Amino acid sequence: MKATVKPVSELKNLARDLRLEVLEMTTRASSGHPSSCFSAVEILVALYFGGILSYDPKDPFWEERDRFILSKGHAAPLLYAVLARAGYFPREALWTLRTLHSPLQGHPVYRLLPGVEATTGSLGQGLSIGLGQAIAGKMKGQPFRVYVLLGDGECQEGQVWEAAMAATHFRVGNLTAIVDYNKFQETGPIAREMNLEPFRQKWESFGWLVEEVDGHDLEALLKVLEDFKKRTDERPAVLIAHTVKGKGVSFVEADYTFHGRALTEEQADRAKEEILCE
Repeated sequence: MKATVKPVSELKNLARDLRLEVLEMTTRASSGHPSSCFSAVEILVALYFGGILSYDPKDPFWEERDRFILSKGHAAPLLYAVLARAGYFPREALWTLRTLHSPLQGHPVYRLLPGVEATTGSLGQGLSIGLGQAIAGKMKGQPFRVYVLLGDGECQEGQVWEAAMAATHFRVGNLTAIVDYNKFQETGPIAREMNLEPFRQKWESFGWLVEEVDGHDLEALLKVLEDFKKRTDERPAVLIAHTVKGKGVSFVEADYTFHGRALTEEQADRAKEEILCE
């Protein structure tokens, strides 16, 4: 199946709707990571609905599909909302998030839900998984590409940089990493906990093709991702997406502790008003 392509005006509306769905899912569950989902909304919208990923929800294991791995697995509610919109399963299933026996667990589980390409949530492992899948694709002569969404906090872990080094060594040009660089992790600012800067230069020193973009600018995201998709060189590529944790809700943007806690019903009502007015 060819990549799904929607006009940018529709993509912006879809981003708003996905934020509302994440808000409702996590509030109903009284659990989850809403602010980590909100920062990555436009990234997933661009990938799944902007003509970047090739996939077929009617055939989730189509061998030539592009693979997407959510390495920052705590943002699972966003992935679930996107997969439901893409047609992998009914939207009504979203309201079972984090309930007993639901396939929509707190972190994605491979084979439990169609469209999930890897079990993630133990941070720092997603790029290694994506690297393995990309190498397998090359060995089989298949045309698919692999995309991995990393959190900035997990880029403090050594396994990420082992995978980055190996990807260059093995010339895995069909691998693209995207970093949701929202500048905060659960315990506080990235720069205070373990500074990543100079971040771009680190990736470049490992031999990666690097681009930076406003991670909430759909046009900019699509341009870079389309350029990455068209290239034929053997370097892996990384897109550093500068984002805002909790994007779309002012009081969530201002309080990083929403990283690991859902909004109350009263807070959710206020948040809904802001998202609808944005």
